[in-house]
Amino acid sequence: MSARELHLNAFLMGVGHHEAAWRHPRTDPGALDDVAHFQNLARIAERGTFDSVFLADSVQVWGDVRHTAAGRFEPLTLLTALAQATDHIGLIATASTGFSEPYNLARQFSSLDHISGGRAGWNIVTTAQDRSAQNFGREVNTGHAERYQRAAEFLDVVTSLWDSWEDDALVVDQEAGVFADDAKVHEIGHRGRFFSVRGPLNAVRSPQGHPLLVQAGSSEDGKAFAAAWAEAVFTAQQTHDEATAFYADLKRRAEAVGRPADGIKVLPGIVPILGGTEAEARSLAAELDSLIVPARAVRQLTDLIGVDLAGHPLDERLPPLPPVSHVNGAKSRFELVRDLAERERLTLRQLLGRLGGGRGHQVVAGTPEQIADHVELWFTTGAADGFNVMAPLLPSGLEDFVDHVVPLLRARGLFRTEYGGRTLREHYGLPRPVSRYSAITV
Repeated sequence: MSARELHLNAFLMGVGHHEAAWRHPRTDPGALDDVAHFQNLARIAERGTFDSVFLADSVQVWGDVRHTAAGRFEPLTLLTALAQATDHIGLIATASTGFSEPYNLARQFSSLDHISGGRAGWNIVTTAQDRSAQNFGREVNTGHAERYQRAAEFLDVVTSLWDSWEDDALVVDQEAGVFADDAKVHEIGHRGRFFSVRGPLNAVRSPQGHPLLVQAGSSEDGKAFAAAWAEAVFTAQQTHDEATAFYADLKRRAEAVGRPADGIKVLPGIVPILGGTEAEARSLAAELDSLIVPARAVRQLTDLIGVDLAGHPLDERLPPLPPVSHVNGAKSRFELVRDLAERERLTLRQLLGRLGGGRGHQVVAGTPEQIADHVELWFTTGAADGFNVMAPLLPSGLEDFVDHVVPLLRARGLFRTEYGGRTLREHYGLPRPVSRYSAITV
């Protein structure tokens, strides 16, 4: 094993990340609402000694129900079930700072951390879409910068609540009738622009102290937020040059705010389409793309970049797009799609095919050796600390990666053969935070 260890996260999305996965004969759409399906996926990833599994989430119907496989569990609830089916693998859930309250969310992740024995992680999103806002009594969403300002205050409140019980606050002296040392349980007394929270949390400090903090935004605001708070970053880059630039920039930003560069793990998304030969892999990719419903894909792209493409000819290039400063949605994904379309001079139809596998994440079709070569190159040349593995078909694509790619990575000394710890923080090589209140207890 090399001194620096590769990290792998399994992004579990329904029956596969390709948007037409539910139509492919190697998947079962009925599994979308089957807890056993997701427990099986988590066990497969754990067999491959992945650091973690991850569940995305949104607070709206995404796409359209006519063509989209829409069954989806609320992730924290589902991860509680996955915790009971696994022993080591980390469990990361998405939750929005835009449509949650800090106290409730702090309780939920603390509970998952206790239930799982220290394996919880929170993927922090700010939520960009107006359609989401309309499910919470707002006609339009708040501005991009304000969403990140709210998120920063949200994180300050949540981490304060996680710290509000010191590690040794519990006494549990049955004879004396003393359950806890009240001098070590703290009201946080937060009064800010967005939140007023008295505290303390009504839960003792969890095994990790703070569940792992994960973030996925790559805009300027997103990178500043990640540098301040994130311990792992799920990102999307299409080229090696873009990935190395993002990686170096984020590490520099972390150091500029007093954090160690290796305190943030950068994990680009990868959609590995595997075959016994490169031709077989490319054939599977083409087969999946042939199942895309163009009308649905256009609506998905419209939602993704916030530009209405309905009625635009499929075999023409994109119309002129607005400057990113005019976009109130996911700015980094808008720029990625725009740059991809311009760099490769893609028609709308071609762009839909490129995005169908991973919505902007890199799609790599090839043999297990070729996928392992790609992972090793990015890992050893400053483009990634690991990968967010997005299997195009589930469970088969994840099984193929675990059975055929992971052994190659292990043989090259890049990836673990067994777990070295029990908590998610230990998997990622990150310290357990000390309660901010420990130093002030008299």
